[in-house]
Amino acid sequence: MKLAEPADTGRLSLRSLTLGDCELMLAVWNDPAFVRFVGDRGIRTTEQARDAMQKGALHLYEEFGYGPYRVSLRDCDTAIGICGLFRRDGLDEPDIGYATLPEYCGRGYAHEACRAVVDHARTGLAIDRLIAIISPNNDASIGLIRKLGFEFERMHTMPGDDDEVCIYGKSLIN
Repeated sequence: MKLAEPADTGRLSLRSLTLGDCELMLAVWNDPAFVRFVGDRGIRTTEQARDAMQKGALHLYEEFGYGPYRVSLRDCDTAIGICGLFRRDGLDEPDIGYATLPEYCGRGYAHEACRAVVDHARTGLAIDRLIAIISPNNDASIGLIRKLGFEFERMHTMPGDDDEVCIYGKSLIN
């Protein structure tokens, strides 16, 4: 069964990750901004990335029919990051998450990819509501999520973590 995927945007193509994307995920997980705002996953090798993808993205696809999507430039298929939907322990709703490789930040790509994922969640997956989990000191992500219409709801401590994160929410019901 082929997974439903977000529609391409003007500049971007989004598709489900495969094990062929291990190098992309290794770069994302070791990007200093990802480590600072999301956390250090301790993934340093392609083999560790492959294992993490099997337990993470590929498992999400099987269990929920969605997960993170590879984001690439439409004109040349250069991978620039990820954007997609996740399910976290202790939370009842899917959350949107994204990471753009440093050399592609500041060009509006994350916003464009997130907009495509929100539309896909609403129309392609019939999801009624999304949340976003953001580090309270990640001003850029807070600004992006607010621009997409998410509103701050509460502070939350994720299972196994000591630091609080911001939970933003958005109804997808028209």
